[in-house]
Amino acid sequence: MVLVAQATGAGAQDLTITDTHIHYSRDAWSLYSPESVLGLLTVAGVQRAFVSSTPDDGTVRIHDLAPDRIVAVLRPYREAGEAGQWHRDPTVVPYLEGRLARGLGPGQYRGIGEFHLSGSEARSAVVREVADLARRHGLFLHCHCDVEGVEALLELSDAVPVLWAHAGMSAEPATVERLLERSPRLLVELALRSDVAPGGLLAPAWQRLFLRHPDRFMVGTDTWIPSRWADLPDVLRATRTWLRQLPPDVAQRIASGNAERLAAP
Repeated sequence: MVLVAQATGAGAQDLTITDTHIHYSRDAWSLYSPESVLGLLTVAGVQRAFVSSTPDDGTVRIHDLAPDRIVAVLRPYREAGEAGQWHRDPTVVPYLEGRLARGLGPGQYRGIGEFHLSGSEARSAVVREVADLARRHGLFLHCHCDVEGVEALLELSDAVPVLWAHAGMSAEPATVERLLERSPRLLVELALRSDVAPGGLLAPAWQRLFLRHPDRFMVGTDTWIPSRWADLPDVLRATRTWLRQLPPDVAQRIASGNAERLAAP
């Protein structure tokens, strides 16, 4: 209880947050204007957000309003329902190439994703082409993958950073650590990982991992459905609670510093 009270008291909001997992997809457009989305990010204490959307027009609309606050990430999905088949769709790479050139203009996107892959799907010809596209444009890949999927992605290029969504969703801390030690290009965001701090108290296994690899983790929330927008302040309040249980320099790196380095051109 002492840790929770300390984390949620005066000064808890001074942890600057860069949220690495935000979507502004079509199903949210009628409920939240781009202006209201920016307002919700402000209320939640998010200084910058990595935004990817289905379709990409959602990201463009927010980026046009606040390019200094939005890190644009390009999804391979043009419409809902493509998450399970994009990896074998030969039209995906030409679509991505066109958006990189014209969606926001050359150099404006910083990553490709967040996309879904499972197991051997990450070894498809389309995924190899996407990884090569990321290499040529200096972009990172943001993947919602299982362990086999992220391992396959890391094998595709020696130069492309991979941001692992949800720390694999169910991967144990020991598994995450094994992969971090295997590849210096692997970075991890923690959206929806309630096991990091059950009941508001940082789990010892995750705490040890954060202290061993303080430059590899990032904060994420994941507005995958519209109702998540209203939850942002509470989600990030809970995130700050466990961040404040780490040394201040480690907490700030996970809260924003690591993400800002990834976002830099």
